[in-house]
Amino acid sequence: MRRRMAIPVMMLTLTAASPRPQPLADWRIEAESPDARVSTRDGVIDIDTPKGLTLWWRRPIAAPVTISFEAMAVAAGGANDTVSDLNAFWMASDADGGSVLAHPRSGAFAAYDDLRTYYVGIGGNRNTTTRFRRYIGQPGNRPLLREHDLGAPADMLRPNVWTRIRLIADGRTVAVERDGRRVFTLADPQPYVRGHWGLRTTWSHLRIRRVAVTRS
Repeated sequence: MRRRMAIPVMMLTLTAASPRPQPLADWRIEAESPDARVSTRDGVIDIDTPKGLTLWWRRPIAAPVTISFEAMAVAAGGANDTVSDLNAFWMASDADGGSVLAHPRSGAFAAYDDLRTYYVGIGGNRNTTTRFRRYIGQPGNRPLLREHDLGAPADMLRPNVWTRIRLIADGRTVAVERDGRRVFTLADPQPYVRGHWGLRTTWSHLRIRRVAVTRS
C-alpha cells in the first residue's frame, strides 16, 4: 500500500524567531468596517473587528491539502470581545472558477454567497451554532445538512483558550478537525480541488498563530 508523506508546500512566516516576518503581506483583507483592525505581534495575527471581515491567503492551494492553525477568541473587555465566529473558507473560487482575489468583496457575509467553497463556522451566531457548508455558487443559497449543524456547548468557542483547527481537502474527503477530534466529514462526489482559503469572522476579536498549509 502506498504511504502518503506530508510535504509542506508553504509555511506562513509567522514565528517570533523569524528575523523579518512579513505575515500581512501574505494576506488580502476584506473588511466591512473601516474600524476593523488586523495586526501582528510575536507571530500572532490579531483580528479586532466590529463587523464582517475576511482575511484571504494570497497563494492558491490545491488538493490534497491540509490547512492548520491555532485560534483564540479573546474576552478581555474590549468592544469586540464577543467570543463568536471563528470561521473559514477553503478551496474557494468564484462561481465561474476564477480566483476569489480577482473580485474584491465588501467583507459582508452575503457577499460570499456566490463562491464555490467549503465553509466552517465555529461558534457562529454569538457562539450558539457550529456549522459546515458546501457553497454551490448561488447567491442566497448556503446549503446546510442537518448533521452539519451543531449546537452543543462542547462545540462552541471557549474564551481565551487556544484551539487547534485542521481544514482538510483530500480528494473526495473533506473534513474539519478541532483539537484532534473530527467534527465534520463530507464525502463529496464532485469535490472542489483548488482555490484559495481564508479566515472569516464578524463582530469579534480573534488571535491566530501557527498557520501551516501542507500537501500530502
